[in-house]
This record gives sequence, C-alpha cells and structure tokens, in this order.
Amino acid sequence: MPTPPADDGRPARLHFDLTTLQLFIATAELGGVTRAAERVHIAPAAASRRILELESQFGLPLFERRPHGMALTDAGRAMLAHARSITHTVVRMQDDAASYRGGAQGVVRVAAPKSAVIQFLPQDIERCAAECPGVRIDLQEMNSQIVQQALKRGVVDIGIYEAGLGAVDLPSRPYRGDRLVAVAARGHALAGRRSVTLDDILGCDLIGLGEGSAISLSLERLAEEAGRILRMRMRVGGFDSIAALVAQGLGIGVMPQAVARSVAGGTRFVRVPIEGDWVARQFLLCHRPQAALSRAAQAVVQVLAPTPTANAASPK
Repeated sequence: MPTPPADDGRPARLHFDLTTLQLFIATAELGGVTRAAERVHIAPAAASRRILELESQFGLPLFERRPHGMALTDAGRAMLAHARSITHTVVRMQDDAASYRGGAQGVVRVAAPKSAVIQFLPQDIERCAAECPGVRIDLQEMNSQIVQQALKRGVVDIGIYEAGLGAVDLPSRPYRGDRLVAVAARGHALAGRRSVTLDDILGCDLIGLGEGSAISLSLERLAEEAGRILRMRMRVGGFDSIAALVAQGLGIGVMPQAVARSVAGGTRFVRVPIEGDWVARQFLLCHRPQAALSRAAQAVVQVLAPTPTANAASPK
C-alpha cells in the first residue's frame, strides 16, 4: 500500500537508499529492470521489489510497464532529475571528503564543446595534472547548449560554452577565444578568394555540425536576420567528418581556425578568412556557486581561468 499522505498531499515519510536511486536511474536509462539490476549488482527480483516500493512511497507510478520494457511516466521524468541531482551530490560529498583528507583531491566533472576540447583543453588538462596532482578531470564533450543544460541541472561542476548563446545564471568568467574560417575544396568557387563574406557563405551548400552546435546556431540566426535560407546540406558529428565531405566537393565548412589547420591542412583544402565581427568568438567558463564547489573544483577553475573579472558573463 502507498505511504499515507501528509496533510498537504505528500507522503508522510520517504525511506530509500542510494542503491535504490541508482537502480531507478539505471532502469530509466536502460529501459528495463533486469539490465538495471545487472548494472547495480543486485538480483532482478530484488530490483523489481525496490522499484515497486519506491513507487509506493511516492504514491505514483514512475514507469509504464510495456511488453518490451519500461518507460518513464511524466512523474518518473520529474523524479529522475532529482535522483540524478542527489547521486551527483553524494559523489561530490565523497570528493570533498577526499579533499579534506589530503588537500585538493577528487574528481571534477567538466563539460565542453568540440571546439574547446580540440583547441584548448588538452593543454589545460595537462596543466591541471601538474598543478593539481590529486585531481582527476572527468571531461564530457557536448555542444554548448547541452553544456548549459548540464550546468543548470547541476550534473557537472564546470562548463565551457560559446558566449553567443547567452549567459547561464551561475558564476562565469572569460575562458578563451577563437576565430572562424571557411574551409573549401581547392577546386571550389570560393577557393581563390582572399576573404569571404557572410553573403558568400549563405550562397553555398554547407556541411555543419549537428543541431545545437554553437556554429550551426550562429549561422542559422545570421541567415534568418539576413532573410536568407541556410543551405545546410549535411550535418555530421565532428570537424574531421566535415573536412572529409568538403574534400569531396560536397559543400564548404565553417570551423575554428586552429581546428581547420589540424583537420583541413592538406593540399586538398583552402582555408579562407571570413569578414565580419561574428567570426570572433568568446568562450565562457561557468561553474556551480562557490559554496557548492569542492576544493578540487575550485583549484581547477583557478588553473583554467585564473583571472576573474566583473560582469564576466557579458563579455564585450
């Protein structure tokens, strides 16, 4: 029977442990309790009982039972966000305990887009390893929009994203900047140009990153403002894939200058400067509130972006 509700409609008491939360998360992610039980190392029958007890305590069905698996209900989706936040907080508690035992130690979760991962973070993580030897960085690559979402949900400690997407209501500071260039096959019509304009780019077929990438979003916004249609011929998962398709003459790419030198530096390609202020980009480093950061995460922030400035969330 469900736990009797309190006067305001809520269950009077909730009693569950971290294993049950981990099981709930795994069931949601894997779509079934049997595989979820394997992940958390408990028997399937015990796992099913735990899920039923959790639903009983909330007085709500968290899953729809289907012939080939389990799917979250609307209530289940809401509870999943809380469960992930709780388990993340527990991990951070463990990291903080480690830092108090031996200085700045523990795991720091960093999320960043491909542009930052390729251009900046390898060297910065190497510096972190030298300056914070007790800290391990768990780097997750995701586009700038998803980085912002991860920061808001509190599932990462530090996020890096392109400032043009707007600020997140969390402490931010300037991180690094880059500049976009056009990449074309040597035989393309733009290959002989000393520079190209936005109008030139919008007149070509484009090979771009998936929806939600900062570059794609910027081009979509600029095309809309110009009253043009963005001719995005293909969307792929990485800059190396863009280069491979550009080399075949299937379109042009727009990517950071340093990335273009790496993935499109051969004789088959031409890298053409783009005119306009929009190609100069600023990345922001954003992190959880200072009081919620472990000592390890505070140390990493200082290595990655050592000079905080006022109003950093709105760089000029």
